[in-house]
Amino acid sequence: MNIKTGTDIIEIERVKDSIENTDGKFCERVFTEEEIQYCESKKTQKYQHYAARFAAKEAVFKAISSGLKNKYDISWKDIEILNDENGRPYVNMINSPIKTIENIDISISHCKQYAVANVIVCY
Repeated sequence: MNIKTGTDIIEIERVKDSIENTDGKFCERVFTEEEIQYCESKKTQKYQHYAARFAAKEAVFKAISSGLKNKYDISWKDIEILNDENGRPYVNMINSPIKTIENIDISISHCKQYAVANVIVCY
């Protein structure tokens, strides 16, 4: 078994600026429809949730990047961060170029200024 990790942290204000300054084009490029619906449902804290998902996608990419032939083999929307019935986040890989991924464990967190994500990928 091969185990890889990835971590990312981002300032929530950067994600907020990217969303507000691109008239939604940033969201369309980076997030799936289900991710957008989830984040928008959080009303005043939506930018924290967008930032947490952005950090999670970055962390997943860092963990799987050694298994990619080309970093452009995967797009932002190929990595989807959802929540199970208990609210725990999980990763849904869409059109993954890496077929040997057995499991992805993820933890995300956020506060007023930062969002952070940690990922462990097992091949």
